[in-house]
Amino acid sequence: MIDLAYRPSVGVALMNVTGQIFIGRRKRRRGGEPLPGFEWQMPQGGLDEGETPLEAARRELREETNVTSTSFVAEAPGWLSYDLPPNALGRWKGRYRGQSQRWFLLSFEGEESEIDIANPDGGAHEPEFEAWRWERLETLPGLVVPFKKAVYERVVEAFSPYVAARTR
Repeated sequence: MIDLAYRPSVGVALMNVTGQIFIGRRKRRRGGEPLPGFEWQMPQGGLDEGETPLEAARRELREETNVTSTSFVAEAPGWLSYDLPPNALGRWKGRYRGQSQRWFLLSFEGEESEIDIANPDGGAHEPEFEAWRWERLETLPGLVVPFKKAVYERVVEAFSPYVAARTR
């Protein structure tokens, strides 16, 4: 593979009271079309300088969904990495081969009216998603682009015990 670094980033599995996870359908942008059938993902994004991964996870969640009413549940062990496909390497101007992510499971403590993907963070950020829904954790690997599937499978493995405890 290309000798490039991984972009440090975070991902958030936001769990509701019934143990389902927030997923958003990615917006189309720059003429790119999400792969049909695989346009869904959990909130994620890069680490800013000086941020801890958990701080970045909460910021990214706010910037993509407007959600701030959360409590920490768990962190997946280690960094989970994926490589971008060759046709997407220009995304970060050729600086990164993919992302290495820290994943967090957060419990959503607010009302659904708090979720605002059209005007996230009070309109301070461009929307990332054009639709959202709650979904069962175990179905998520089948909804994401294939190059992220292995990371999502590991997220499911790490967080399944916590989701199971919520649904008992």
